[in-house]
Amino acid sequence: MTNDAPDHRDRILDIAAEQVRRFGEAKTNVVDIAKAMGLSHSAIYRHFRSKADIFDALAARTMAEEADLAARFAKTDGSAAKRLRGLVVALHRSKRAKLGDDPEIHGLYRRIIAERPDLVADYAQRMTALVRQVLEDGIARGEFRIGDLDVAAGVVRDAVTVFVHPAHVEQAVVAGLDMEPRLHAVVDSLVSAFAATRPHPGQ
Repeated sequence: MTNDAPDHRDRILDIAAEQVRRFGEAKTNVVDIAKAMGLSHSAIYRHFRSKADIFDALAARTMAEEADLAARFAKTDGSAAKRLRGLVVALHRSKRAKLGDDPEIHGLYRRIIAERPDLVADYAQRMTALVRQVLEDGIARGEFRIGDLDVAAGVVRDAVTVFVHPAHVEQAVVAGLDMEPRLHAVVDSLVSAFAATRPHPGQ
């Protein structure tokens, strides 16, 4: 494997994630990552400025994976209501799975999103755009009647944040709460509010 291989950056992130899982975030450093790859630490610095830069990239990669997951529902066939539900439930389950199956990476991810509001803002923008796409398709299909798509997409984002933010997901798990039934109830309310067959005010 050469230092200019197209996947070299991803390989560094893979090894960094393995080191975090084995030793924890605090005990993972650039030298150990390089040693695990059979490289000098200077080779790592050709791709990342610091350990913090590597960890930021790990969080950004996780966010990109979640955006890809959400995009599957935005781009698939089927009713907009079903796709909206599938999108938010899939994200909720993904966050719960990461907490249960990959706690060290979950902890790293949670810390970084608290410290990097720019990453969070970009993630929220991408997710809101995908929700907007589903809602817009619902209008085109005659399922939804929405006056302002941007406002409606923001309402969905805000309404489901408690079910997909890693800190909230962790708090619910620690408290022994099954949040998925509540998530379905929230989606039911949103879909009902957006439905094209809802009565006009005053009717």
